[in-house]
Amino acid sequence: MDWNYYDTFITVAADCPVETGTKPPDKKDGKTKPGIEFELITNHPYGYTQKELLYEVHIRHKNIPEAQLAERGKQIRDEFYMKPQPCLRASMLPKKYGWGIHFNAKGQIAIVPVESPDYRRFVEGAYGNVKLLAAMRNKRR
Repeated sequence: MDWNYYDTFITVAADCPVETGTKPPDKKDGKTKPGIEFELITNHPYGYTQKELLYEVHIRHKNIPEAQLAERGKQIRDEFYMKPQPCLRASMLPKKYGWGIHFNAKGQIAIVPVESPDYRRFVEGAYGNVKLLAAMRNKRR
């Protein structure tokens, strides 16, 4: 199963509550999943595919120690990938925090703030053969 999107842009949800790309806040006891996603993608634009990002967010969010990853890394990875995982259309970055998500031809990810000219160009089709998908809504109709 291929977990990645290619040449795709996920637009912010129709009911996204913000008008500008906003950094997700941390919790008192650490980072949230959207905070980890934001940090990884902004520190490494086009450095992760969706599959790689979801796994990296999982191990960081669960605080799995390096020693445990060294000892049981393959088992942890296999167990993670055996379970269905929501795609980035369900991420809070495009649903709540105002970030579009671009997947390049290799499936690697970067985020684009909703208020930016780049975001507008993606939506208007200025970047050629990029498929547009909307993020999932926050609430059912």
